[in-house]
Amino acid sequence: MRYSEDHKAQTHQRIINEASARFRRDGIGATGLQPLMKALGLTHGGFYAHFKSKDELVEKSLSQAADDLSAHCEELFSQKEHPLAAFIDNYLSNGHRSAPEQGCPLPTMSSELGQRGQPSPTTDKMIHNRLNAIESGLPEGIANAAELSTVMLSTLVGALVLSRSAHDAELADRILETTREWLKEQAKA
Repeated sequence: MRYSEDHKAQTHQRIINEASARFRRDGIGATGLQPLMKALGLTHGGFYAHFKSKDELVEKSLSQAADDLSAHCEELFSQKEHPLAAFIDNYLSNGHRSAPEQGCPLPTMSSELGQRGQPSPTTDKMIHNRLNAIESGLPEGIANAAELSTVMLSTLVGALVLSRSAHDAELADRILETTREWLKEQAKA
């Protein structure tokens, strides 16, 4: 039975969406193609009708996650009052910590890509977009805004990674809360 081109495009997008969530939640290496395709009701062999390799899927999934993140960040930074504080609160929230499959791919995917020696231009784009957004949310005339935005983004990502890895719930919460408050104080400087 032949499927329409629209069906193939929809299946292609379903694979990207599922892979994007799994890569962010479980990691790239831990996400096998066979279980991924099976979860979608597809065959492992069918994967190659859509992608040349897992690396291609990783890049497309990262790009999808970056687009989702950009839309969400634009919404947060469009707030009239304290957009940077809203972004910080959202990024270092219990919800973001508990749902990596829906959140920023930087804490999970970028570290694994770096370890594999496969940095991505999509990661660079994502980092530049977040740095620009953070810098634009800083008070006008602040000295060293570019450097501060770099430290803030690095701190956000690092705090989320540490909080997700802490077994002790109080410690995990303290990491988020302390970092959130410290970053918002720096944003006022």
